Amino acid sequence: MVQRFLTTELEKADLIVDAIYEGRRHGNAGDDPLPRLIGVSNQGGFRYLGNVDAPRLIVLTSSFTDPDWPDHLDRETGILTYFGDNKRPGRAIHDTPRNGNRLLRDIFNALHSKPSRREVIPPILVFGNVGTFRDMIFLGIAVPGAAELNPIEDLVAVWKIAQNQRFQNYRASLTILDVSGVSRAWLNDIKAGKPFSRNSPPAWVKWLTDGSYRPLKAETAIDYRSKYEQIPRDALSLAILRTIYGYFAANPFAFEACAARIVQLMDPNFVSFDLTRPSRDGGRDAIGLYRVGHGPSAIFVDFALEAKCYGTTNSVGVRELSRLISRLRHRQFGVLVTTSYLHSQVYRELKEDDHPVVVISGSDIVDILARAGMNSLNEITNWLESNFPLNKL
Repeated sequence: MVQRFLTTELEKADLIVDAIYEGRRHGNAGDDPLPRLIGVSNQGGFRYLGNVDAPRLIVLTSSFTDPDWPDHLDRETGILTYFGDNKRPGRAIHDTPRNGNRLLRDIFNALHSKPSRREVIPPILVFGNVGTFRDMIFLGIAVPGAAELNPIEDLVAVWKIAQNQRFQNYRASLTILDVSGVSRAWLNDIKAGKPFSRNSPPAWVKWLTDGSYRPLKAETAIDYRSKYEQIPRDALSLAILRTIYGYFAANPFAFEACAARIVQLMDPNFVSFDLTRPSRDGGRDAIGLYRVGHGPSAIFVDFALEAKCYGTTNSVGVRELSRLISRLRHRQFGVLVTTSYLHSQVYRELKEDDHPVVVISGSDIVDILARAGMNSLNEITNWLESNFPLNKL
């Protein structure tokens, strides 16, 4: 059961990962629980205590529902992808009212200095909007960077176009540390300017002293996903998926090339695809190579891909999946891409039998395209028409 803290409890409450902190119910900005819980302001994705040039504490908040700026917390790896606050054209990347991008720049500069200046990086607390009034859920303590990312990958300035104007914003990668909660005593220490104290979480102290990342990783309890989890739920994402399906509906074989491109957008280590002819398909719409490693030391693993352009009410069943599995050779894996979903019973059997098949369902397709910068119907239509002209397929 989710732990909840009422608005009357906020000033004395500890921060517990995945606990919900309720705000008031007056219907205005004053309902925000974070001013009473932490002492920060009541608006904005970036909030902080102290001076922007030397903050004692940073708070990051997100709704995780903005299709243009898809913040994402991967709970299995503990990696948070978080976008800066220059989200509209007309300003330089660091010239934002709430100084969010300045904060990102400064903490990543400190991280990558030679020697690293981690000691000047303040604790970073991450919250998400629950969707009920202004209630917040605590997601954990973050630190900049990740063990698997190098200094040119963890903070990237990305270009966007809006209102026919180009502008830049940051995409940051942070690690949620293996910390179950934050005590009120440590919050008080931070406010007093003494974050390094006997109340400091050990994983944060470990990172501060030697840069060791100990992410909060959570294995998925249920390996298979229901239909509800495989099909988009919001109207725009569902419209995007239906646009893709409608584009290829009259010629579903043409979806194979699109499926291959989606797989490469998901992971550029899928380096080659050989699309098979429809008449000789045999259950494999493509075969290809997946690269493991880099440069001369890399090896290549065979995979087989099957693409199914189905409507969202038509599931991929036993016959389609069995056909793919039966053709997988030793040390080969499969990829199933569908604009629909894998039937839950089939999905369960796939996982229970431990078959090496990656499932990319309708909701996955929309997420992959959004992370590639395509999250509107016009952008999707232009992408389809430019890359997969039906009169040439």
